[in-house]
Amino acid sequence: MMNIHLHNIDLTSSSGPNCFGRKLFDYLRSNGLTFDASQVADLALVFIETGVKHITAPIIQRLDGIYFNSEQNYLAQNKQILDTYRRSSGVVFQSEFNKELTTKYFGEHKNSAIIHNGANLDLIKSLPNIEASIFSNYKNVWCCASSWRPHKRLEENIRYFLEHSGADDVLLVAGYTGHALKKPIEDKKIKYLGNLDYISLLNIYKCCDYFIHLAWLDHCPNVVVDARACGCRIICSSAGGTKEIAGPDAIIIDEEDWDFEPVKLYSPPALNFEQTSKNLHNSNYDMGYVGKKYLDFMKENTNEYQ
Repeated sequence: MMNIHLHNIDLTSSSGPNCFGRKLFDYLRSNGLTFDASQVADLALVFIETGVKHITAPIIQRLDGIYFNSEQNYLAQNKQILDTYRRSSGVVFQSEFNKELTTKYFGEHKNSAIIHNGANLDLIKSLPNIEASIFSNYKNVWCCASSWRPHKRLEENIRYFLEHSGADDVLLVAGYTGHALKKPIEDKKIKYLGNLDYISLLNIYKCCDYFIHLAWLDHCPNVVVDARACGCRIICSSAGGTKEIAGPDAIIIDEEDWDFEPVKLYSPPALNFEQTSKNLHNSNYDMGYVGKKYLDFMKENTNEYQ
């Protein structure tokens, strides 16, 4: 039986990395792994980085992404992530984009895997459609959700909806918008929901037809995985890793290829909504499949199984 020590994971948080951490923790525990910090670890599972210097067990680093904003000291921001990267026996990247970016800045890791994020399908299926009656008067229900910052392009999400929706459609905007909008864009077809807990978000997604995520250079957003698992058709940018998880029916808004050089992340370019393409990517978002990929990779890097 493998005993895991967790680093830099808050299982009570609803933020992207921690939200996935909770799903992965539940899967691994259901498959017999233990998480006893008082016992010797067979493996250390680190989300992004750790400042703990004396870790004797093999380290698996789950890397969400690295910093590359030219308006910030990205080298200093990446220092501890790079230290963890060099100390790790194995690295899990969220997406092909994530791996290519990290390799550009850190060099190629000797042992890595690309494992996209997953959704808890059993949980989603168990939730009643309690919101469905509320939105029954609308023809199509659209949604966007994020921790809204400038590169998440909230205004572009709203503009896309207003230009492509019908008179009887509605857009639900979840998450605090104060960092992305000086004042809300008022329209009778837009409803601002504020911050919602995870289950409430899933209930909203289950009522939606479309999920818009036009963020620039995003890595592998959990909101997209969950929305897709709830039946939403995804609309996303071609820039970054989102298209890898958006599904074959996704609408991809094409952007210029990025050369992975530092950029002003919070000043994303404007989008031309007429430039679209078919998504050539597909991914298995079932947490059972994703969890097994993690478990197999962890076993490969643990002395107990070698």
